[in-house]
Amino acid sequence: MNPIQFPAFLKPGDRVGVLAPASIVKYEDVVPGIRLFTEQWGLEVVEGKTLSTSFNQFSASDEDRLADMQQMLDDPSIKAIIAARGGYGCSRIVDNLNFDKFLENPKWIVGFSDLTAFLARTFQLGYASIHAPMAKTITCAGAEVAAESLRQMLFGALPGYEIAAHPLNRAGHASAQVVGGNLCLLAHMIGSETETNTDGKILFIEDINEYLYNHDRMMIQLKRSGKLDKLAGLVVGQFTDMKDNNSPTFGKDSYEIIAEHVAGFDYPVCYDFPVGHVGDNRAMGVGMQAAFKVSEQAVTLRFLSNSTAV
Repeated sequence: MNPIQFPAFLKPGDRVGVLAPASIVKYEDVVPGIRLFTEQWGLEVVEGKTLSTSFNQFSASDEDRLADMQQMLDDPSIKAIIAARGGYGCSRIVDNLNFDKFLENPKWIVGFSDLTAFLARTFQLGYASIHAPMAKTITCAGAEVAAESLRQMLFGALPGYEIAAHPLNRAGHASAQVVGGNLCLLAHMIGSETETNTDGKILFIEDINEYLYNHDRMMIQLKRSGKLDKLAGLVVGQFTDMKDNNSPTFGKDSYEIIAEHVAGFDYPVCYDFPVGHVGDNRAMGVGMQAAFKVSEQAVTLRFLSNSTAV
């Protein structure tokens, strides 16, 4: 197990940064999220410059997005960095970020989708981060439970989840570190400095708006690179708005594709977990230890506070 430390949990009055390190975001789309953080959670929000700029499809140029994120990492008064949205762009700047000041004053990094690159880097440095709703999505329809799960995790009350069984589930149990995120990013990072070691880990995956044949290709990439061989468990989240060829069709849906590629292993697997590009996108502690159980009746995932807070 990789030794993992927790940044200090939040308390009312703490300062948190909100910025857009990847795709462009409309400022008005993040205002409800900022109000949630300030008015309901009692936090002070520091707004990044990238919330109100644009550069083609990005929130700003690589240099300006890097500078915005670097400033948040370096500021010792900021206790968490919450992304406004994902999209595309984090992998263009992650290798140029300097984490020296972060290591002196660790903070929570929160986001999902393209933010998987940042979460993977934080894990490599030995710190937990949180795959969870972002400022743009945390107040959308159906996000109430997910928003509360993020609040609990940030403030030190680690959540546990119980969901219904799925026909494709494989029973079993494990206690291990949780890693993962967006499937496209996990496959994209193989062979890079932010490649995730999945051996002995509970891996969770999700994705959106991919062709089914490309989903199959990404699963093959994980399998060929050994990322599926030694898992402690697999949590399959939501694969939303997936696309198929008109004719002929690929012949399998996303869950059937995944089931095919993990059929030769014996670790527990669950499907239809509430994580991904949906309203009910539960907070997942990347690097945190969790107890995972899949039975015929239900699935439980409970995060454990057996890491060191700094």
